[in-house]
Amino acid sequence: MPYRPTERTEARRTHARAQITRAAHELIARGGYREASVAAVARRAGLATGSVYRHFPSKAELFAEVFRNASQREVDAVAAAAGDTAGPAPARIAAAVETFAARALAGRRLAWALLAEPVDPAVEAERLHFRRAYRDVFSALLRDGVAAGELPAQDCELSATALVGAIGEALVGPTSPTADGAAAGLPGELTAFCLRAVGAGADA
Repeated sequence: MPYRPTERTEARRTHARAQITRAAHELIARGGYREASVAAVARRAGLATGSVYRHFPSKAELFAEVFRNASQREVDAVAAAAGDTAGPAPARIAAAVETFAARALAGRRLAWALLAEPVDPAVEAERLHFRRAYRDVFSALLRDGVAAGELPAQDCELSATALVGAIGEALVGPTSPTADGAAAGLPGELTAFCLRAVGAGADA
């Protein structure tokens, strides 16, 4: 008879996996992927190194899981900021851009890891997936704006893709480990740029 995990053993497995991903997330947020060796993750999680490999066959798979979790939180925050469907689209776009930038600057090391730090191909695939998720958030906002006559007619998916690229590129330098930390005006400037780019102007 094949082995079937009990409810208790499955709960332990889920708990240990969460410990590992949380430990890896904390290390990456502090020092990037380089700091999150499997041994360091195991120590922070209070587990043996072999336990990490029982849950994640490779470091790349662990990092991809951490990336998914962290990126989903960021996408959800941006979507929530733009979620007032009764409001004008330009104001919702502004809220989304400002949230994206402000959260990146508040957690610079993690933002660098999510946006630009060189990664394994498995993690890069997740990065591309979440760029598309951000694109979808902005594309929906743009479609609402065009339909309401608040924005000029445009290819909303293309414009959204360009916005995500511009936001990400603008944040790479300020979130880099070598940045001087001076970027207080960036969210506002970036928001004004994005509004102009989609035809909303800077005063929306």
